[in-house]
Amino acid sequence: MSASTSPSAFSTRDLVSALFVVLIWGTNFVAMKVGLRDLTPFQMGAARYIFAVLPLILFIRPPKLPVKWIVAYGLCQGVGQFGLLFLSLKVGMSAALASVILQTQVFFTAFFGFALLHERASRALQAGLLLAAVGLVCFGMNYVQPGHAGGTTAGGFVLCLAAAAMWAASNIVVRRAQQATPQFDVVGFMVWCSLVPIVPFVGLSLAFDDPATRWSWTSAPLATWISAAYLGWMATILGYAMWTRLLKRHPVNRVAPFSLGVPVVGISAGMIALGDVITGWQWAGIALIVASLICTMFGGRWLGQRG
Repeated sequence: MSASTSPSAFSTRDLVSALFVVLIWGTNFVAMKVGLRDLTPFQMGAARYIFAVLPLILFIRPPKLPVKWIVAYGLCQGVGQFGLLFLSLKVGMSAALASVILQTQVFFTAFFGFALLHERASRALQAGLLLAAVGLVCFGMNYVQPGHAGGTTAGGFVLCLAAAAMWAASNIVVRRAQQATPQFDVVGFMVWCSLVPIVPFVGLSLAFDDPATRWSWTSAPLATWISAAYLGWMATILGYAMWTRLLKRHPVNRVAPFSLGVPVVGISAGMIALGDVITGWQWAGIALIVASLICTMFGGRWLGQRG
């Protein structure tokens, strides 16, 4: 493997970018919960992406790449990942635990990367994924023991896993789009992709939301709109632009493990800001996920792995 694609090739700027994305994405789960107090999941999705495209779309030209990549990413990352995640948070998932479970996207990303991009999973990544799988079993144990789910539901858990799979799919779309486009414009790509989910979210709201809630957004408090703006401008445009730039510079199965740092911020933010409660089984799962991060990031040295 060349130096440009090895883990050690991450520059200081790349590392700072990755850590800043972790901070933004860790706190954005609290913003989601706040916004969903007054908006339905589909309304929240539409609001997120309206903020994401305005006002930037008025000043940024469409990226020079086939429209299919813009539509595919907008559907996978927008309607897929966040539509399912908002539903998960609404039907029974805490902000703290969602920040952990969503990181199972590493499983899906590694699998999709191997199947579609022929990217080999390192021994360290394989060991990390095994630890994360055991952690996932620990989370599942909460639903085997009634009354010990820590304020979450099995439905919320499954929807969160589905959201993780869609996040992984969007990672693959980014890589394919970058491979097909020599001059890949990250910011333009993110802004114009954010236009795609708006109409589907509005349509889903009209089709499935209770008619009594369709105009509830007109009386939403300021905190709801601040949350939507944070999700649109910070978590979507800034966060995903920085993430996409990292995917452009490094193989997908090298970038994806950084996202496992999100739960550290997400758990702290959920417990402090929202009073989220975490059960013993959930703490065990969290510990294993953190162990998988350490193994994935530093296990190559311990295993004597060649870069």
